[in-house]
Amino acid sequence: MIVTLIIACEVAFWVLLAAGLAFRYVFRMPRLGLALLLCEPLLEIVLFAVTATDLRNGAEPDWRHGLAAVYIGFTVGLGHSTIKWADARVAHRFAGGPPPVRPPKYGRARAVHEWKVAGRWTLAALVAVALLQAAVRYVGGDGDTGSLRAWQQRMLFVVGVNVVIAASYTLFPKREPKGGPEPEPKDGPEREPAKMD
Repeated sequence: MIVTLIIACEVAFWVLLAAGLAFRYVFRMPRLGLALLLCEPLLEIVLFAVTATDLRNGAEPDWRHGLAAVYIGFTVGLGHSTIKWADARVAHRFAGGPPPVRPPKYGRARAVHEWKVAGRWTLAALVAVALLQAAVRYVGGDGDTGSLRAWQQRMLFVVGVNVVIAASYTLFPKREPKGGPEPEPKDGPEREPAKMD
C-alpha cells in the first residue's frame, strides 16, 4: 500500500504542477494556479501520516517505509527548485516572461552553482535521514530496523557524491574556450532532478 501511495503522490505532484501552471499562465487565473501549487506539501503530509500509522499499527519496518521517508526528503529538498524551474519555462512560453536563466558554465560562477545544487541534494538527504532516524526510534529496539539504517547509508552516499561533484568544480574549474563561448544547448535542467523518483 505504501509503494502505491508513493507512486500516487508522485503522479499527483506532476498533475498539480501542470494544473497550477496552466491555470496561472494559460487560463490567466493566477490565484487558482497558486492555490493548486500550494497543495503540493499536502501530498507529503498524507504520505507521512499513512507511513506513521502503518508503523504504529505494528507493521514491521522495511524498505517501503524507508522509501517513503526518502521520497518526503527529496520532495522537501528538491520540490521547490523543480516547481521554480517549470514555472520559469511556462511563464516564458505562455505569458511572455523572460527567458529562463541558464546555469553558468565556467569558472567560479559554475562552482557556486554546483554548490547550490549540492546543498539542495544534501538538504533532501538529511531530511530523509532525520525521518528515518525518527522511524528507528519509534520502532525501538524490539523491531528490525536494518532496512531503515540501509536507507540512511544510501542518503549519506548521496551527500558524498554531490559534495565531490561540487568540490571538483571548485578545485578544477571549467575554463571558457579561447575561441569564445560554446553554442547554447537545448533547454533542459542541468543536474536538477525533476523529483525523486
